[in-house]
Amino acid sequence: MAVHEKIKLIRHLKGWSQEDVAEKLDMSVNGYGSIERGETNVSLARLEQIAELFGIELSELIALNEKNMLYMSGAYSTGRQQNQYNCVVNANESNSQHSHELEKLQLIIEWKDNQILMKDQEILNLKKIISLLETVNKVE
Repeated sequence: MAVHEKIKLIRHLKGWSQEDVAEKLDMSVNGYGSIERGETNVSLARLEQIAELFGIELSELIALNEKNMLYMSGAYSTGRQQNQYNCVVNANESNSQHSHELEKLQLIIEWKDNQILMKDQEILNLKKIISLLETVNKVE
């Protein structure tokens, strides 16, 4: 069962409407609905919020409940950045499916690296703004 299907199922079991959950997550009903329909990539932070709201562990929300599953977790370093990865592998899948999963994980890692770079740039920009504001305040 896909994560978005599990989210919808748990919401139904709790007797909540999409509006109820969207409000509790402080997001739009359309945004939440797109999560349940699997139309959007959900961030880890949002999945953690959803799991907390449902009163379950994140691992329960994303667990695939299949036999012969292998969960791998680790870290690697790229220069000054430390990156972590998590991977679930079904021993019953073909090698091409494993390759596909690895490609997806690599894309996720690249996306996260880009997010970190954008945040670093934003921090530099904010530091420049602070410096300019301090200069203006000294002149006044």
